[in-house]
Amino acid sequence: MDLQHSTVLITGGSSGIGLEMVRQLTQIGANIIITGRDPDKLKETKKQFPAIHIFQNDVSNSQNIAELYADATRQFPELNILINNAGEMRLLDLQDTSNSLENMTREIDINLSGTIQMVHQFLPHLIKQHSAAIVNVSSGIAFMPFSVAPVYSASKAGVRAYTQALRLQLKGTNVKVFEMIPPGIKTNLQKDWVISTDTKSSMTMEVDKMVEVTIKGIQQDRPELKPFLITVIKWLSRITPGTLINFGHQQFEKFKQLNVQSNRSAK
Repeated sequence: MDLQHSTVLITGGSSGIGLEMVRQLTQIGANIIITGRDPDKLKETKKQFPAIHIFQNDVSNSQNIAELYADATRQFPELNILINNAGEMRLLDLQDTSNSLENMTREIDINLSGTIQMVHQFLPHLIKQHSAAIVNVSSGIAFMPFSVAPVYSASKAGVRAYTQALRLQLKGTNVKVFEMIPPGIKTNLQKDWVISTDTKSSMTMEVDKMVEVTIKGIQQDRPELKPFLITVIKWLSRITPGTLINFGHQQFEKFKQLNVQSNRSAK
């Protein structure tokens, strides 16, 4: 797919994977639109990349999405690529009753429902373009539930299933459907975590390398945009699923212990 002459809308484009997508797509020459909830971060990104266009938007809010669609397609009728990147990942103890029911579904609202609503809103516009694409960001966790982030795990498994179904339904149209599947990557998703992540682990990847894989995959029309590490995780999830899940569960035990210590200190 031709990215140089495309107009690309990236949700969550002011940090993490989204920001790196902005950096690398700018180098290619694409026309870039980004969204985000934090106006200060959007303005800072605009300072770094003056040619981009910014819209404050919350993908968990259907009214926001409708307004974004109206404004973006009016100003950029040539918009032909949607990258659903906005996401949130929290560490949660499901036995912790301090979280409200509404709060517990935040990752579903942003990661899964946000992706579905963005596609539903923008698909009629994209399908009219000569060449168009939808890129949904799932995760390696879609293959191996991460017990310390249970709602995030569910949301990303849902994104993967939805993307596969979407690809089948859009077969024969001008809209290509890609799934970006990153492994563990050090981004601002982990900024509020009480446990640290090992950025040198063999199960993690630098964000710039992941985006390089993604862009190359889009250009070559590969449905799944994934590094070799994801192929390994996918294989292990089939061969030894229990071992992989239990390995990740060690992080939950650390998280639970730190929460206990934190609560004791607060008393």
